[in-house]
Amino acid sequence: MIIKSLFKRDAANTSIAFRPTVQKIATIVRFLQKTEAFGKNWFLSKETEAESFLYPVFDASGELTTAAEAVLEAEFKGERFRYLSAWNGELGDGEGASIALGFSDSDWPAWSFKISYKGVGAKRLGIDGVKELLSIIAGSLRPVLITVARNDYFEKQVFKDRPGVGWMLYLPRILTVQQVPEARALVPVMAMDEQGKDRQIGTIIVSVTDEPFSDENPEHVKIANAIEIRLVDQDLLPRYVDI
Repeated sequence: MIIKSLFKRDAANTSIAFRPTVQKIATIVRFLQKTEAFGKNWFLSKETEAESFLYPVFDASGELTTAAEAVLEAEFKGERFRYLSAWNGELGDGEGASIALGFSDSDWPAWSFKISYKGVGAKRLGIDGVKELLSIIAGSLRPVLITVARNDYFEKQVFKDRPGVGWMLYLPRILTVQQVPEARALVPVMAMDEQGKDRQIGTIIVSVTDEPFSDENPEHVKIANAIEIRLVDQDLLPRYVDI
């Protein structure tokens, strides 16, 4: 299963240095570190396991370690597009997970943050855990969208030029049951505004609530496809080219 978010860079901070950029995901990392499904130890993705284990990526507060920063800055010196790839160091079947943060000195395409996990990861985290994780990502990065699905679902979604719904889709919109009646749940995502008050910044659309989504289950795919069509009919599902 892959959780992928697309977001724009902060207009007030145009730096593409690794430390301030990775700091944007510190809250997300802290959540991952405290979950059994992911684990607290993360390492730079390198060519060999032995080399990778030399470079822990995050400290206990979710911030980039000095060692990882030095390696990344040296590797991407002078590059306009930068990439952080890390994994949780788990070698057991169904235990592995990875994260990837891609960013550049421009806004096109949108910057990306991706979490991939295998096997039992989704079941351990549970539907409530996945929704909580999406809410944290939405509050931290203010993305233009977040999708939760396997890569294989791309071939089964209705529109290839737009994101698919899969298991869950976050949009920075307030959506109602009347707008998306096919959804099994609509979860409001709240965040503090400048006045310190909670306000809704978006909605998580959930296609399946009684079990993890499977693109091999025709009924699951049917529900997700119906939601996609409903959203497009109302011009609520953006095209990738417009993001």
